[in-house]
Amino acid sequence: MSVDKPRLEDLRIERKPARGPGLPASLWLWVLAIGVVVAAFFWWHSRAGAVEVQTAIVRGAATGAERTVLNASGYVTARRQATVSSKVTGKVTEVLIEEGMKVKEGQVLARLDDTNIKTGLDVAQAQLESAQVSLEETRALLKQAQNEFARITELAKQNISSPSDLDKAESDATSLKARLARQERDVTVAQMELAQWRQQMEDMVIRAPFDGVITTKDAQPGEMISPVSAGGGFTRTGIGTVVDMQSLEIEIDVNESYINRVEPAQAVEATLDAYPDWKIPCKVIAIIPTADRQKSTVKVRVGFDKLDPRILPEMSVKVAFRDSGGADTPRRSMIVPKDALQHQNDQDVVFVVQNDHAERRAVTVSGTQDNDALLSAGVSDGERVIVDSPPDLKDGAAVKEKKP
Repeated sequence: MSVDKPRLEDLRIERKPARGPGLPASLWLWVLAIGVVVAAFFWWHSRAGAVEVQTAIVRGAATGAERTVLNASGYVTARRQATVSSKVTGKVTEVLIEEGMKVKEGQVLARLDDTNIKTGLDVAQAQLESAQVSLEETRALLKQAQNEFARITELAKQNISSPSDLDKAESDATSLKARLARQERDVTVAQMELAQWRQQMEDMVIRAPFDGVITTKDAQPGEMISPVSAGGGFTRTGIGTVVDMQSLEIEIDVNESYINRVEPAQAVEATLDAYPDWKIPCKVIAIIPTADRQKSTVKVRVGFDKLDPRILPEMSVKVAFRDSGGADTPRRSMIVPKDALQHQNDQDVVFVVQNDHAERRAVTVSGTQDNDALLSAGVSDGERVIVDSPPDLKDGAAVKEKKP
């Protein structure tokens, strides 16, 4: 019996076709959905653990006028104000002003009793008219006398008229000519007297000396008014006070020991006691070149860069004289709240919000101004710093800003 020989084909290993590596499409969709959910959970978890903080925006400012070299206090005053009175003593018949009223130059403020002045004015007017009539009469007589003198002169040349008639005609003409000259002077005097009475009539009307605002009303109809105090205090010396609001400035008494810190045109920041949060830019107008021996002070006048209706005379004001440092081009510095500063490891630092995380920054403090700190390095204009940050806040910690 014969045995079959092994064939090469019998040694071949038969393999089953392997399954492809890809997953079904539905399974891939499930895996993607689970991944999104897990990512959202971790993002929410990280946000839930973020520290809620209050932030403030960094503001830029010029340091050339920021350093305060002297603080002082003073009052708002008007460079031009007047207590309006009359030129003569008289009784007030009409008062046309009230406190707070705006008046124009030449506007009528009050009137005085002008009864006697009107009578005198009428008499002066009548005297002038009488003098003018007499003047015209004398002119007519002079013309007649001159014609008579000329006619007798011709008759005398013909030996028809006697020398005595010629002399009389010449004398009449000369006399009337002199009378005419005197009456012309009388007319001039009458005109001047009439003008004087008219001026007195005008003096009974009290007018505003310049544009301004009435701050006080000091007289009423029926009271006596006089340019000087009279009558044992029963006579008013003014109708009211007019203040030119465009001439408001600040007067400050600076101790003479510190006057060397003040110079003309120096920048000043004023703060009215009535508006403590309002910083008013000002400038030194003049340093009065004399000192008060008793108070040991020197008066300094400070002008407002721009006037405002809120600024009123006699308001109390605090001023800060600034130091420009002598630099032609002021450097830039940044202003942040003092509450944003922390002192760590002998350094001043702030935390800046970057991509919802706290970034620790070392800063250089150049000065302070009220509730703000002036930084010369470390932050940029427009960045957001954390105010009143928690003591355990770390660099890189997740933060969430509070809504304003």
